[in-house]
Amino acid sequence: MEPVPDWGTLPRMLRDQAARHPDAVVIDDGGARTTLRDLLAAATREAAGLLALGVAPGDRVAIWGVNDPSWVVHAFGVWLAGGVVVPLSSRCKGLEAAGTLDRTGADVLLTGEGPPGVVLADLLPPLPGLRHVVVPDGVAAGVPRLPVSRLPVPCPPVPGSPAAGTPARAVEERALAVRPDDLCEIMSTSGTTGTPKGVMLDHAQVLRGYWDWAEIVTLGENDRYPVIAPFSHGFGLNAGLVACVLRRATMLPVRVFSPESLMTLVGSGASVLAGPPTLFHRLLEELDRGAPDVTSLRVAICGAAAVPPSLITRLVERVGLERVINAYGLMEGTVVSMTRAGDPVEVVAATAGRPVPGIEVRVVDDDGKDVPPGERGEILQRGYGVMRGYWGEPGRTAEVVDEDGWLHTGDVGVLDGSGNLAVVDRKKDLYIVNGFNVSPAEVEALLLREGSLAQVAVLGVPDAVSGEAGWAYVVPKAGQSVDVPRLLAWAKDNMSGFKVPKRVVVVDTLPVNANGKIDKVALRAAATGET
Repeated sequence: MEPVPDWGTLPRMLRDQAARHPDAVVIDDGGARTTLRDLLAAATREAAGLLALGVAPGDRVAIWGVNDPSWVVHAFGVWLAGGVVVPLSSRCKGLEAAGTLDRTGADVLLTGEGPPGVVLADLLPPLPGLRHVVVPDGVAAGVPRLPVSRLPVPCPPVPGSPAAGTPARAVEERALAVRPDDLCEIMSTSGTTGTPKGVMLDHAQVLRGYWDWAEIVTLGENDRYPVIAPFSHGFGLNAGLVACVLRRATMLPVRVFSPESLMTLVGSGASVLAGPPTLFHRLLEELDRGAPDVTSLRVAICGAAAVPPSLITRLVERVGLERVINAYGLMEGTVVSMTRAGDPVEVVAATAGRPVPGIEVRVVDDDGKDVPPGERGEILQRGYGVMRGYWGEPGRTAEVVDEDGWLHTGDVGVLDGSGNLAVVDRKKDLYIVNGFNVSPAEVEALLLREGSLAQVAVLGVPDAVSGEAGWAYVVPKAGQSVDVPRLLAWAKDNMSGFKVPKRVVVVDTLPVNANGKIDKVALRAAATGET
């Protein structure tokens, strides 16, 4: 594999790419095209504004909005200013966003486009530590308690040079002072402690991990890549936004994806498509209904999912794909394993391939001993991709990264005799709704804030539409009753949609095990009997 160029940091990468390939188009937003020259100019102006707001090296700056060009400018503006990006999901409600801002100590928030008719800044409760909330031009934030600021939030392309009207020299000095081991991101990840944790990643590991990822994918300058995963998610930000600039591919930012829009998206000349197997089943269904062939599409990427071999065969034969790639990664470990060109259909269908260069993988039993090939155990990972730790939580970091540097992923896997890794289960108490990890403990903690509940137990239940769905078993406070429609309405107002339980079951008591803990095995058995 071609090694990652000696950039060291994301600011140096952008500056070098813009100097060598200024006219390469890296964003196409419905026909509005942004070149590397444009992106550097816009990000430099953004960084100058952040410096004027007092952002210092290492400061956390949150970004909240949908996938659009301004998000890309915000991210590189923060990196050029020496800051650390703290992404907030556009699905976040006020309490969730406030929790992340408070935990990470972010005192500057850059907001963009939110759901239709919603000004994201207006969702926030009072936050004493928040110095500046930046809203886009033309948006009136209606909450006077917030310290609303405005920066140039240009919609690329942006004419002129980086030096036009900005202290470009100060930005240049700040950008060149960033070191490879400085943090570039703090990514929220679902945990089992009731609140998400902040995963710390540095510039060097993001550059190497997603350069190698793009090399295996064969992402290049002639590719058009719809980024469906949110930029607030590790895949959308690193394997989407960053990878496109790394390889000078054209990203097509997708604000809100719907299955109905798939053929329009693919028909726009997309050559690389990433998503769950259901996405590709839908593509084939549309082609079977007589939709025009999509000969531009050449690479399909799935994420650690079991893929029917017949789906891969049909994609290759019906769509004409050059390759289908299966991969496994996690927020705490960046890219772990990928299938490769020439792998048999059976390997791509049933495994996430071999570890990427620089990464070691083991599968161990409960005593930490390696299990034989073909047997199940917990997946351990070691190498450059392992996170720097959880922000502000060294104790919890030590719980998952041992003294020898092995990350205990909490995922259950199987290694075959050729070193291919299959991810078969999750040891952690998480469930996945439409591709989004959900922490039951986090949902439980949020629901208890509604006011009518004494106890809550949330678990994931198999669901034909979303893969899994949340069920909440709730016990009302003494002397109160639970109004289920009102509780769900409160949840929709205060939680991301994928976290809102699909069903609420009111019970007098929750079952407990011999240790006095809530017995979710019994609850799961009860739920399974009702589905």
